[in-house]
Amino acid sequence: MENNYTYEDAFAELQRIVSDMESGEIDIDTLSEKIKRASELINICKAKLTHTEAEVQILLANLSSEQPSDSDEEPTADFEDDEQEDDDE
Repeated sequence: MENNYTYEDAFAELQRIVSDMESGEIDIDTLSEKIKRASELINICKAKLTHTEAEVQILLANLSSEQPSDSDEEPTADFEDDEQEDDDE
């Protein structure tokens, strides 16, 4: 199965199929065909969501590893305050 669909396109088509089924607009001869198509679209949507979730997890992991920890920061504000106090004396 070729997967050139966007998530939005696949989901919209799936919604149309479900809507047709709920309204009774699908005749019995095409019902099986529509159910198979709905199954394909569900798999496409699942794959897109799983792939996107994995990408987001990688991005979040990269962001958290780029953040400096508290021990990496230099205490510049305290040092500047000490210098001013020495000048006043």
